[in-house]
Amino acid sequence: MLDKKNKEKIIKKFRVHDTDTGSSQVQIAILTEEIKELTEHLKKHKHDFSSRRGLLKKVGERRKLLKYLQKENAEQFKELSERLKLKISQKLMEEEEEEKKKEKKYINTEEGEEIKEETIEEAK
Repeated sequence: MLDKKNKEKIIKKFRVHDTDTGSSQVQIAILTEEIKELTEHLKKHKHDFSSRRGLLKKVGERRKLLKYLQKENAEQFKELSERLKLKISQKLMEEEEEEKKKEKKYINTEEGEEIKEETIEEAK
């Protein structure tokens, strides 16, 4: 469980505006910190199944909030996931790079086909 000072630091760091305490970004940041703490706890206490259940609930809640944020505002989602160093951000960046490569290949093949068609027509 986060103490009050740590929670306030997280809220100040991730808030959207001055009076923000419950936006998706803040909730995700708080859940991420709690998940980190519970993970450390479970490394020491492997048979604490009630804490494990709590961890799984927090992970599920964070996943729901991340999906919501991604649907509502993709830019903020990307920025937040990078700031929190989530694995999701790494996967998204890899997917974007792959899409860019595919687009470049598609553009290059279209240009290549047009050039081939032009050379065939000139030969006739």
